[in-house]
Amino acid sequence: MPAKRDFISISDFSFDEIQEIFKKTEELKKNKFQTVFKNKAVGLIFQKPSLRTRVSFQVGVWQLGGQCMSLSPAEVNIGVRETIKDAALTLSRYLDLIVARVFKHKEVEELAQYSLVPVINGLSDLFHPCQALADIFTVKEKRGALKGQTLAYIGDGNNVCNSLLQITSMLGMNMRVGAPKGYGPNKDILMLAQVQAAKMGASAVVTHDPKEAAYDVDVLYTDVWASMGQEKEAARRAKIFKKYQINKDLVGVAKKSALVMHCLPAHRGQEITEDVMDSPNSVVFDEAENRLHVQKAIMMKLLEGR
Repeated sequence: MPAKRDFISISDFSFDEIQEIFKKTEELKKNKFQTVFKNKAVGLIFQKPSLRTRVSFQVGVWQLGGQCMSLSPAEVNIGVRETIKDAALTLSRYLDLIVARVFKHKEVEELAQYSLVPVINGLSDLFHPCQALADIFTVKEKRGALKGQTLAYIGDGNNVCNSLLQITSMLGMNMRVGAPKGYGPNKDILMLAQVQAAKMGASAVVTHDPKEAAYDVDVLYTDVWASMGQEKEAARRAKIFKKYQINKDLVGVAKKSALVMHCLPAHRGQEITEDVMDSPNSVVFDEAENRLHVQKAIMMKLLEGR
């Protein structure tokens, strides 16, 4: 049996493995129902509410012929009701794979450290790797070649932004982050992305001017201004991020064919206007759909030979 592998951040996969996952995703999107997970059980540990992550993983496991169960904090309150180590070792006796959606990144890292079965990061405060893979697969699906494409991320330099920096730099895409001062991406992640991008003939830059970030880009991307756990900051952030909205004016400085993306849930009228979200350029619901198929490919990769 091959050594256990986890998917905690984009860097857990190589360039070639990401291409392999994209190819498998295309196949799984055409032929949704498989039997490769027959007699396999997947557990979802969710500390946060979820629509897309929960449903896409549950449906994905079902489409692959396996069984999936969702575990709320009432059942598995890791690090509170019992230690993460004990929960990981126990669940490893029952499950073939674990997906965890947590507040603190160190918790999913510790879960992976002690788990005897693969662990997937379904979202943490530092990364959202499944989302980023689905996003860039969507760009590939719509545009073909990825190398040389430029993606502008407008708004809070959060977990999604961090994961997008990782994957764009790895695949030779340019990325610009337009964020208010003090709200940019993780500095260490940005620095590593800049080094990796340079190796691929691309760039990763941060600016405080949203129009500068959006100028002549191929993709415009945004996310909520206040993520889960930041609700008390929402009113203050709304004032700070007011000019970092994807609207007609901002879309106007991008390429006419620019894709508009949002990882959802969206606050229409805040980080993105209603007309832009529902415009022909929007691929918001395509990327949501692609979460399902990308995640199936990720799970299959991690369970290869197991």
